[in-house]
Amino acid sequence: MEICVFLLGLVINGASSMIHTLTFLTTASSQLPGLPQYFSVGVLNNLVVTHYDSDTKRMEPKQEWMNRLTRDEPDFWETYTQVYSKYELMAKSDIETVLLNMTGGPHVLQYMQGCDWDEETDEIRVHLRNGFDGDDFMEFDFGTQTWVALKPQAFVLRLKWERGATLQYKDYFEDLCARFVKRFMRCGEKTLKRKELPLVWLLQKSSSSPVTCFASGFYPDRAVLFWAKDGEDLQGDWGEILPNHDGTFQSSVSLDLSSVPPGDWGRYSCVFQLSGVTDDLVTKLEPGRIRTNERNFTPYVVAAASVLGAVVCAVIGYFVFRRFKESTEPEVMQELNSHPPEAQ
Repeated sequence: MEICVFLLGLVINGASSMIHTLTFLTTASSQLPGLPQYFSVGVLNNLVVTHYDSDTKRMEPKQEWMNRLTRDEPDFWETYTQVYSKYELMAKSDIETVLLNMTGGPHVLQYMQGCDWDEETDEIRVHLRNGFDGDDFMEFDFGTQTWVALKPQAFVLRLKWERGATLQYKDYFEDLCARFVKRFMRCGEKTLKRKELPLVWLLQKSSSSPVTCFASGFYPDRAVLFWAKDGEDLQGDWGEILPNHDGTFQSSVSLDLSSVPPGDWGRYSCVFQLSGVTDDLVTKLEPGRIRTNERNFTPYVVAAASVLGAVVCAVIGYFVFRRFKESTEPEVMQELNSHPPEAQ
């Protein structure tokens, strides 16, 4: 699961509401069971929008609105099926190059290529890096427009790419990514620029446990959830944002009340702020609002951890760098659809 947590971290951590991120995540593998030898997905503002793999050998849309691309370019998906067929051959050649002086066993070569588009300034910022077997492998030096080997095993691949005239790679990819992110945003503007506020619950395992504020169903992910006292942020940890199965997001943050007199509970509140929305969503800490395991509820829940594993991993897969491997998957609050969740 840490594999998927890293990948989500790459894609989900966005900036301001006017900055849109398109990232192409690609994996080429050797002797890795359960996954195609090559697959690539395009992720726009946290949504998987394109998919290609060596089993299907088709470039396909993963959002219905992405089919609007064919209005201006009827052969779009066929054209980029052919393009990615060539990329597949190149990636397989790359991993063979890296493995020339290595022992057998499963190996994974990863590529992360993308850009951020500032809609207000029209500025494009490109991000390019590669990994191998869970380690940083190569990165692009934007000053010299050359690839830098971060591991000895990457040297031979860097030489190969330099012979392939990669000096203009950054300029080429910057132009290509800029055109894609703008076109994709036009197709999905209504979906990608919408604002949805969450439903919020206060949950408590027992009367002596911390009270958890749980918000689910908001969009986009550029939001913060925190506890406040007398309207002021307690400066604790903001709730981590995690994906729901329907493309919205959830977050939770806990408050330890063991040293707070019951008479002071009313001074505390859970605050949700969504980028682009002026008014905060404030939930006061009142005993009558708290759901606990000591009460009888029949919740309808879907475990967010299961969604994260079954959906995200299945779609995106094995794309991870070593410095994030030490991060463990956070404990996830249960997701709610139409009934309040049971206290955790």
